[in-house]
Amino acid sequence: MARVDEPSFVISVAAELAGMHPQTLRQYDRLGLVTPSRTRGRGRRYSHEDIDALREIQRLSKDEGINLAGIREIIRLRDELRAAERELRRAARENSRLRDEADARRSHRVFTAGPTGDVVLVPLGMRLSGRGTKRDEGAFRAKPKRVLALPPARTTTLLP
Repeated sequence: MARVDEPSFVISVAAELAGMHPQTLRQYDRLGLVTPSRTRGRGRRYSHEDIDALREIQRLSKDEGINLAGIREIIRLRDELRAAERELRRAARENSRLRDEADARRSHRVFTAGPTGDVVLVPLGMRLSGRGTKRDEGAFRAKPKRVLALPPARTTTLLP
């Protein structure tokens, strides 16, 4: 099955499908409203997407009374909007990825005071004892009174 944007129609067929004269398609190509792909011999090849664009240009021109300069501006703004939407989706994916990474790091850390008063990083589920850490069986899992969250560079001791 052909892709929707795959060039497949010569100018005469595209003109017929769009309900226009072939010379109108040539003019729209010169104006940059619809730019079909080209063959090696410079012949125009229109895709299904190009045909849809031609129909939309015809609708804006005939039904809405918009001139070609106005249609060109509408197309430019539409293209800018699509590019901005793509960038927004990309940034949202990146934001989500970074949040997931931060959440994963945060869920595995607990900061507490060590025996000498230094702030230390203790893995979740562990607690400090007099000589090191031991596995917490639930006693320390109660909500701590105060949790100090410092960036890793400021911690002085890292316990396994």
